Amino acid sequence: MQSSAAIQLNSSKMIWAGRIISALPVLLLFFSASMKLAKPPGVVSGFEHFGYPQTLIPVLGILEAGCAIVYLIPRTSVLGAILLTGFLGGATATHVRLLDPAFVMPVAVGVLVWLGLLLREPRLRPLIPLRKTITA
Repeated sequence: MQSSAAIQLNSSKMIWAGRIISALPVLLLFFSASMKLAKPPGVVSGFEHFGYPQTLIPVLGILEAGCAIVYLIPRTSVLGAILLTGFLGGATATHVRLLDPAFVMPVAVGVLVWLGLLLREPRLRPLIPLRKTITA
């Protein structure tokens, strides 16, 4: 059997791993949002390529940053993950619609969002068990 100190250490390590993993998609999302707000020519041409009007660029940048902020706040992190799933699902659908192989990127970011949350939020782990526990 594991001692309670070993369980606490393991739990602490899981929480820190979750924080680090959660930081990766948040940094990517903030970078993406800042690029949308700055509207460099590459972003504008990308939106034209995907068939979206230029007027949506800052709106999507604000929405992206807002979802990331909601995800960062511990009390609202589950809501933030749900909102980011919807946002990234839209990005995935946009890429898939044009047969763009870059659809993998928003999927990977979404996986990191949920993996980080699962590791840093102990209350979420019973809802998504990664392995079945056998009780005697």
